[in-house]
Amino acid sequence: MAQKPSIPKGTRDFGPMEMAKRNYIFDTIKSVYALYGFQQIETPAMETLHTLMGKYGDEGDKLLFKVLNSGDYLKKVTDEELSERNTLKLQTKLCEKGLRYDLTVPFARYVVMHRDELQLPFKRYQIQPVWRADRPQKGRYREFFQCDADVVGSDSLLNEVELMQIYDTVFAKFGVRVQIKINNRKILTGIAEVIGEADKIVDITVAMDKLDKIGIDGVNAELREDGISEEAIAKLQPIIALEGTNDEKLATIKQVLAGSEMGEKGVEETQFILDTLKGFDMKNEIQLDLTLARGLNYYTGAIFEVKALDTAMGSIGGGGRYDNLTGIFGMPGLSGVGISFGADRIYDVLNALDLYPKEAVNATQVLFINFGDKETAYCLPIVEKCRKAGVRTEMFPDSTKMKKQMNYANAKNIPFVALAGENEMNEGKVTLKNMTTGEQTMVTADEIIKTILA
Repeated sequence: MAQKPSIPKGTRDFGPMEMAKRNYIFDTIKSVYALYGFQQIETPAMETLHTLMGKYGDEGDKLLFKVLNSGDYLKKVTDEELSERNTLKLQTKLCEKGLRYDLTVPFARYVVMHRDELQLPFKRYQIQPVWRADRPQKGRYREFFQCDADVVGSDSLLNEVELMQIYDTVFAKFGVRVQIKINNRKILTGIAEVIGEADKIVDITVAMDKLDKIGIDGVNAELREDGISEEAIAKLQPIIALEGTNDEKLATIKQVLAGSEMGEKGVEETQFILDTLKGFDMKNEIQLDLTLARGLNYYTGAIFEVKALDTAMGSIGGGGRYDNLTGIFGMPGLSGVGISFGADRIYDVLNALDLYPKEAVNATQVLFINFGDKETAYCLPIVEKCRKAGVRTEMFPDSTKMKKQMNYANAKNIPFVALAGENEMNEGKVTLKNMTTGEQTMVTADEIIKTILA
């Protein structure tokens, strides 16, 4: 008996309904990116291991999917090396390529390779799958999509303003109420300086970033474990607990950071972004969150995170400013800022809140019933006319029982069915049935189009 087929753990099939929903998400994001002048690029699924290795830390290197060399991949390996079973040494001879881990490193490689062709500032977006050899679990997959947008070659804070507008516009189009959080890496560095723990910046901010999950007591406990002094922890408490409007928070933290050049610069940058956004009709709340950290080894300026307000979900978007994207490939000094949408989590949010528009998930709009050769020959020109008018139309291919054809329409959630028998053909019309209400009317081809596109 043939073995039952399967797919690798941590990967998924997507059926027609799921694809319709995913395409709605991707198409919405793409349309807004385009509004702001971003252009789409794609990079190969595979990159050389020379490009990928050493860019994500030791843990990231372990999670890279390596691809065996083509042909006789053992030809460079001796029997002695095989018997030693030194995995790291062997993989350098067995594998020259790997599946991309994210879109950022391939983008950095792309910028360096194509720098003579690019017009700076370069505004790119990229929506492609990435792969990680992680342990699959709920909400964590080995293959998933990232939806990134970046501006490189510009230090202007107007880029940060536009990226926050993009977040606001996309989620307004989705009908999802979100909170867009903002902070600044320089502010966090200033905080570490003024509490006397500048060398513990990463430990402090990693702990602060967990405030929503473990609470203030948990944060303080983690700070103690990391060797932060009680005096520094005490100084940190009013900063963590800071409340009020964005302007009130900024005014307070400005006083706290007086004397920290880096911290004051972060306040100044944040003030500019928030003040500029006041001039726009923002649909969602912008919140200054001084506990927001996000990958401090990577970001150097403004940082963002987006959370849905009406359903329990983690971050559904994030990003920030970085100063040396291309330095890893020998091209230092190119500043950039970028954001990413969490497509898989947005998919779950829209499902939970039932926010998918019907037109986005219902593919076919009208099905023509097949009663036989003569009736089909009569219907086909009408089918063509409907399609040319932009109506998504199917003609059932087989002259089979009407019940089977109607079940097909119901299974695909097709809202209208068109039927043409002797009476309809004599009058040059078809009977159009609304599958939701059951109402039936005899109409012309033009009236079909008008009814469906109304």
